[in-house]
Amino acid sequence: MLPRYHTVKQSGGEHEITIQKSRFIAHLKRAETENEAVEFIQTIKKQHWNATHNCSAYLIGEHDNIQKANDDGEPSGTAGVPILEVLKKRKLKDTVVVVTRYFGGIKLGAGGLIRAYGKATSEGLDAVGIVERKLSQVIHAKFEYPWLGKIEKELRASDYKIKEIHYLDTVEVETYVDESQVQSFRDWMIELTNGQCTLEQGEMLYLEQDYAKE
Repeated sequence: MLPRYHTVKQSGGEHEITIQKSRFIAHLKRAETENEAVEFIQTIKKQHWNATHNCSAYLIGEHDNIQKANDDGEPSGTAGVPILEVLKKRKLKDTVVVVTRYFGGIKLGAGGLIRAYGKATSEGLDAVGIVERKLSQVIHAKFEYPWLGKIEKELRASDYKIKEIHYLDTVEVETYVDESQVQSFRDWMIELTNGQCTLEQGEMLYLEQDYAKE
């Protein structure tokens, strides 16, 4: 598992631009398998069956081992590859993009097409949003209810991120903690509760946060 990586938001979305009277609609989604990517592409093609082109590309796997680009009738190398290149430049993982084109009557030429599909993809990513997924240790902290107000307040004011709070016989708070900070988190919690909490390490999960393009 990668310690951290960037990908498109889980919900995905779409964004439309117009270039020389042609409509370019970028559809974006996270896909962790090639089957998911192919199914998404087919779904968009069915939705936009009357479009001039539905060009696509996807990049999947920890080491980008699955890469595909499809020009869907545009001149070779002018659509799918520019879409894929934007994904690579942004260093994204597990992302599929379909750019639907409705021809507006003005030919763009090879260079114009490359720029148009690249721009549609780039602006689509900016509109839908990129997230950073960071591998984190989940720590389970259990304590009595009188401690809840203080602990929740301190956690929300810290850099740690609460995953979930369970209200049972005692309170259990699950918190995402960077691997390098596990011991310092444990020490902090013990000090915060005067030793009146029990701490257990859970599974390693990805913490997902919005990522702003630099």
